[in-house]
Amino acid sequence: MFVGEHERQLDDKGRIAIPAEYRDRLGDACYLVKGSDRCIDVVPVATFEGQAAQLIELEQAGQISRNHRRAMAASASLARIDKQGRVNIQPGLLGYADLAPEHKAMVVGNFDRLQIWWPERYHLIEQEGTGELAGRPLLATSQGPVS
Repeated sequence: MFVGEHERQLDDKGRIAIPAEYRDRLGDACYLVKGSDRCIDVVPVATFEGQAAQLIELEQAGQISRNHRRAMAASASLARIDKQGRVNIQPGLLGYADLAPEHKAMVVGNFDRLQIWWPERYHLIEQEGTGELAGRPLLATSQGPVS
């Protein structure tokens, strides 16, 4: 299970170090793919392959569009984890998540996957989720915190 949050720095080549406590669960490789809310999902290989099979079935049943399936497949990349625990993030995924080499990023657990976030976006979404946990109504993230 992936839980917790860690601030990291992308290096000049667009690589990010996966926190040590997550590496055993990922093994030697993982998939990087566009995630919800403009983050990058870091998904274990077996989990991603199972989800890909589900997407194929959903598209064949007419529950999602070919474009949805195509966009997910096109955005995915198999990433090898190097000896320092880093993965290389493709430029298209960096752009999707508003990340850039040599900038900070948040690596956040989301139970079955990790997510890599632009810190400002993550903090807004985390604040909204915390409000939901506290029983406050949903707010547009642009409105800021509830007092």
